[in-house]
Amino acid sequence: MLAALRPYTFQIFLFVLIPVAFFLDIHTQNVLQQDILGLCCWLILFTSTRFSTPHERRQVWCMVAVATCIEIWSSMIWGVYRYRFGDVPLWVPPGHGLVYLFALRAARTPFLRRHGRQFSRVALGAATAWALAGMTVEPLVWHRLDLLGALWWPLFAWFMRKPSAPVYAAAFVATSYLELWGTHIGNWAWQTYAPITHIASGNPPSVIAAGYCLMDFTAIWIASSLPSGPLWRRLRLRPAPVEITES
Repeated sequence: MLAALRPYTFQIFLFVLIPVAFFLDIHTQNVLQQDILGLCCWLILFTSTRFSTPHERRQVWCMVAVATCIEIWSSMIWGVYRYRFGDVPLWVPPGHGLVYLFALRAARTPFLRRHGRQFSRVALGAATAWALAGMTVEPLVWHRLDLLGALWWPLFAWFMRKPSAPVYAAAFVATSYLELWGTHIGNWAWQTYAPITHIASGNPPSVIAAGYCLMDFTAIWIASSLPSGPLWRRLRLRPAPVEITES
């Protein structure tokens, strides 16, 4: 049994880490305490990427950079969701890197190598059901209309048609899991209506994972576009063909 689970070690680790980390974060009393958790998260990401190939590592760090910019815009400037202390916690950027690493490695597991297409269809079906529930059931039960989540659905459906769909399907699973935990415990909360646009939103939006997929796609594009040079060699990030290519 242990041998059968070995290819899924990182996925199991992250599924356990997410609720534990969120539980610890919700009990921090100030930003300094929260930053200690953030440093631990950075250490976990650095350790995890030591087992990555150079091109995978390059994609992960591009993802961290992209996600940091998006988080600052979405939370601190636009304000469509807010963290407890009104900042972007130090654990958020490396957290995005870990989730992206989860998706990349999940796509290489024996299960997704054999059943990647079927898994992508299941992910699309789950996203569709969640989006419909956000427009029908959620207003009745939680008194929130989730139009924002439904608006993300077409983009997610587009990602599910790509050759690398299993990667994005795995990202859907991981990001939905962390969004449900984070909003349930109270690490962050989505506004009932998005600022400026006034689009009604669930907490969390149903197919917000499509936004994570878009960041993944952007990180892949940036990693494949960066030029080679001595700096990359010094950082041990010599460019190589990226693991995922998009047509």
